[in-house]
Amino acid sequence: MSADSELSAVLNRRCQINDDLDAGKQVKKVLKVFNPYTEFPEFSRKEIKEYERIFKKYDVGNDGYLDLEELKKMMEKLGAPQTHIGLKQMIREATDDEAVHMISFRAFLTVFRKAAAGELQADSGLSQLAKLTEISVEEVGVAGAKQFFQAKISELERDKNFLAEIRREEEERQRLEQERRERKAEFKQRAALFNHA
Repeated sequence: MSADSELSAVLNRRCQINDDLDAGKQVKKVLKVFNPYTEFPEFSRKEIKEYERIFKKYDVGNDGYLDLEELKKMMEKLGAPQTHIGLKQMIREATDDEAVHMISFRAFLTVFRKAAAGELQADSGLSQLAKLTEISVEEVGVAGAKQFFQAKISELERDKNFLAEIRREEEERQRLEQERRERKAEFKQRAALFNHA
Protein backbone atom coordinates (compact mmCIF):
# COMPACT_ATOMS: atom_id res chain seq x y z
CA MET A 1 0.00 0.00 0.00
CA SER A 2 1.50 3.34 -0.99
CA ALA A 3 1.87 6.18 1.50
CA ASP A 4 -0.72 8.26 -0.38
CA SER A 5 -3.35 5.53 -0.36
CA GLU A 6 -2.61 4.76 3.30
CA LEU A 7 -3.03 8.42 4.25
CA SER A 8 -6.17 8.63 2.16
CA ALA A 9 -7.61 5.57 3.92
CA VAL A 10 -6.85 7.07 7.36
CA LEU A 11 -8.40 10.42 6.43
CA ASN A 12 -11.48 8.75 4.94
CA ARG A 13 -11.86 6.68 8.11
CA ARG A 14 -11.55 9.81 10.27
CA CYS A 15 -14.22 11.60 8.16
CA GLN A 16 -16.50 8.56 8.46
CA ILE A 17 -16.02 8.50 12.25
CA ASN A 18 -16.83 12.22 12.52
CA ASP A 19 -19.94 11.82 10.31
CA ASP A 20 -21.13 8.84 12.37
CA LEU A 21 -20.56 10.68 15.66
CA ASP A 22 -22.45 13.74 14.35
CA ALA A 23 -25.34 11.46 13.35
CA GLY A 24 -25.37 9.91 16.84
CA LYS A 25 -24.23 6.51 15.61
CA GLN A 26 -21.97 4.22 17.59
CA VAL A 27 -18.44 4.08 16.17
CA LYS A 28 -16.76 0.72 15.92
CA LYS A 29 -13.14 0.81 17.05
CA VAL A 30 -10.53 -0.55 14.68
CA LEU A 31 -7.71 -2.43 16.36
CA LYS A 32 -4.30 -1.29 15.17
CA VAL A 33 -2.33 -4.05 16.89
CA PHE A 34 -2.95 -7.52 15.54
CA ASN A 35 -2.01 -10.52 17.64
CA PRO A 36 -3.07 -13.71 15.83
CA TYR A 37 -2.50 -15.83 18.94
CA THR A 38 -5.15 -13.98 20.96
CA GLU A 39 -7.49 -13.15 18.09
CA PHE A 40 -7.53 -16.73 16.75
CA PRO A 41 -7.32 -18.88 19.88
CA GLU A 42 -8.87 -21.86 18.08
CA PHE A 43 -5.56 -22.34 16.26
CA SER A 44 -2.40 -23.56 17.98
CA ARG A 45 0.79 -21.54 17.73
CA LYS A 46 2.20 -24.12 15.30
CA GLU A 47 -0.85 -23.85 13.07
CA ILE A 48 -0.68 -20.04 13.03
CA LYS A 49 3.03 -20.17 12.21
CA GLU A 50 2.33 -22.60 9.36
CA TYR A 51 -0.47 -20.37 7.99
CA GLU A 52 1.91 -17.41 8.27
CA ARG A 53 4.58 -19.34 6.34
CA ILE A 54 2.06 -20.08 3.57
CA PHE A 55 0.86 -16.46 3.53
CA LYS A 56 4.40 -15.06 3.33
CA LYS A 57 5.33 -17.53 0.60
CA TYR A 58 2.80 -15.89 -1.72
CA ASP A 59 3.15 -12.30 -0.43
CA VAL A 60 5.97 -11.57 -2.88
CA GLY A 61 5.58 -7.81 -2.36
CA ASN A 62 6.32 -8.31 1.37
CA ASP A 63 3.68 -5.71 2.21
CA GLY A 64 1.61 -7.91 4.52
CA TYR A 65 -1.19 -8.31 1.99
CA LEU A 66 -2.09 -10.67 -0.81
CA ASP A 67 -3.14 -8.51 -3.73
CA LEU A 68 -5.10 -9.74 -6.74
CA GLU A 69 -2.00 -10.85 -8.66
CA GLU A 70 -0.47 -12.66 -5.67
CA LEU A 71 -3.78 -14.39 -4.92
CA LYS A 72 -4.02 -15.40 -8.58
CA LYS A 73 -0.54 -16.98 -8.48
CA MET A 74 -1.33 -18.70 -5.19
CA MET A 75 -4.49 -20.30 -6.55
CA GLU A 76 -2.71 -21.36 -9.76
CA LYS A 77 0.13 -22.98 -7.80
CA LEU A 78 -2.39 -24.75 -5.57
CA GLY A 79 -4.04 -26.17 -8.69
CA ALA A 80 -7.29 -24.22 -8.46
CA PRO A 81 -6.97 -21.27 -10.87
CA GLN A 82 -9.68 -18.62 -10.61
CA THR A 83 -11.10 -16.06 -13.01
CA HIS A 84 -10.50 -12.37 -12.36
CA ILE A 85 -14.06 -12.05 -11.11
CA GLY A 86 -13.62 -15.15 -8.95
CA LEU A 87 -10.50 -13.67 -7.36
CA LYS A 88 -12.29 -10.39 -6.62
CA GLN A 89 -15.15 -12.36 -5.07
CA MET A 90 -12.65 -14.27 -2.91
CA ILE A 91 -11.14 -11.01 -1.63
CA ARG A 92 -14.60 -9.53 -1.01
CA GLU A 93 -15.69 -12.64 0.88
CA ALA A 94 -12.46 -12.83 2.92
CA THR A 95 -12.47 -9.18 3.93
CA ASP A 96 -16.24 -8.51 4.07
CA ASP A 97 -15.50 -5.16 2.43
CA GLU A 98 -16.20 -4.04 -1.14
CA ALA A 99 -13.53 -1.32 -1.02
CA VAL A 100 -10.65 -3.58 0.00
CA HIS A 101 -8.66 -5.11 -2.85
CA MET A 102 -6.18 -7.16 -0.82
CA ILE A 103 -6.23 -9.91 1.81
CA SER A 104 -4.42 -9.21 5.07
CA PHE A 105 -3.00 -11.98 7.26
CA ARG A 106 -5.96 -11.44 9.62
CA ALA A 107 -8.42 -11.98 6.74
CA PHE A 108 -6.36 -14.99 5.62
CA LEU A 109 -6.74 -16.58 9.06
CA THR A 110 -10.44 -15.71 9.06
CA VAL A 111 -10.83 -17.86 5.93
CA PHE A 112 -9.59 -20.88 7.89
CA ARG A 113 -11.80 -20.00 10.87
CA LYS A 114 -14.83 -19.85 8.55
CA ALA A 115 -13.79 -23.11 6.87
CA ALA A 116 -13.50 -24.89 10.23
CA ALA A 117 -16.92 -23.59 11.23
CA GLY A 118 -18.44 -24.71 7.90
CA GLU A 119 -19.34 -21.13 6.94
CA LEU A 120 -17.85 -21.24 3.42
CA GLN A 121 -19.79 -22.31 0.36
CA ALA A 122 -18.48 -25.67 -0.81
CA ASP A 123 -17.76 -24.49 -4.37
CA SER A 124 -16.32 -21.06 -3.51
CA GLY A 125 -12.74 -20.05 -4.18
CA LEU A 126 -12.13 -19.54 -0.46
CA SER A 127 -13.36 -23.05 0.26
CA GLN A 128 -10.88 -24.39 -2.30
CA LEU A 129 -8.13 -22.25 -0.77
CA ALA A 130 -8.89 -23.61 2.71
CA LYS A 131 -8.89 -27.21 1.49
CA LEU A 132 -5.73 -26.87 -0.58
CA THR A 133 -3.71 -25.17 2.17
CA GLU A 134 -5.18 -27.21 5.01
CA ILE A 135 -2.56 -28.03 7.60
CA SER A 136 -2.16 -31.74 8.01
CA VAL A 137 -1.91 -33.39 11.41
CA GLU A 138 1.45 -34.85 10.32
CA GLU A 139 2.86 -31.31 9.98
CA VAL A 140 1.53 -29.74 13.18
CA GLY A 141 1.25 -32.92 15.22
CA VAL A 142 -1.66 -34.47 16.98
CA ALA A 143 -1.36 -31.87 19.74
CA GLY A 144 -2.05 -29.09 17.23
CA ALA A 145 -5.20 -30.78 15.96
CA LYS A 146 -6.22 -31.61 19.51
CA GLN A 147 -5.84 -27.97 20.55
CA PHE A 148 -8.15 -26.89 17.76
CA PHE A 149 -11.01 -28.89 19.22
CA GLN A 150 -10.17 -28.09 22.81
CA ALA A 151 -10.42 -24.38 22.01
CA LYS A 152 -14.04 -24.86 21.09
CA ILE A 153 -14.78 -26.64 24.38
CA SER A 154 -13.24 -24.47 27.07
CA GLU A 155 -11.62 -21.03 27.20
CA LEU A 156 -9.83 -21.95 30.40
CA GLU A 157 -8.37 -25.04 28.80
CA ARG A 158 -7.31 -22.95 25.78
CA ASP A 159 -5.42 -20.49 27.95
CA LYS A 160 -3.69 -23.37 29.74
CA ASN A 161 -2.65 -24.97 26.43
CA PHE A 162 -1.44 -21.64 25.07
CA LEU A 163 0.78 -21.06 28.09
CA ALA A 164 2.06 -24.63 27.97
CA GLU A 165 2.94 -24.23 24.30
CA ILE A 166 4.82 -21.02 25.03
CA ARG A 167 6.61 -22.80 27.87
CA ARG A 168 7.61 -25.68 25.56
CA GLU A 169 8.91 -23.22 22.96
CA GLU A 170 10.96 -21.43 25.63
CA GLU A 171 12.35 -24.73 26.92
CA GLU A 172 13.30 -25.73 23.38
CA ARG A 173 14.99 -22.35 22.81
CA GLN A 174 16.94 -22.73 26.07
CA ARG A 175 17.96 -26.29 25.17
CA LEU A 176 19.24 -25.15 21.77
CA GLU A 177 21.11 -22.24 23.38
CA GLN A 178 22.72 -24.64 25.89
CA GLU A 179 23.78 -26.97 23.07
CA ARG A 180 25.27 -23.99 21.21
CA ARG A 181 27.26 -22.93 24.29
CA GLU A 182 28.53 -26.50 24.80
CA ARG A 183 29.63 -26.74 21.15
CA LYS A 184 31.39 -23.38 21.46
CA ALA A 185 33.21 -24.48 24.64
CA GLU A 186 34.22 -27.76 22.99
CA PHE A 187 35.52 -25.85 19.96
CA LYS A 188 37.58 -23.53 22.20
CA GLN A 189 39.12 -26.55 23.97
CA ARG A 190 40.11 -28.11 20.65
CA ALA A 191 41.41 -24.78 19.36
CA ALA A 192 43.52 -24.41 22.52
CA LEU A 193 45.21 -27.74 21.72
CA PHE A 194 46.35 -26.33 18.38
CA ASN A 195 47.52 -23.06 19.93
CA HIS A 196 49.76 -24.88 22.45
CA ALA A 197 51.29 -27.14 19.87
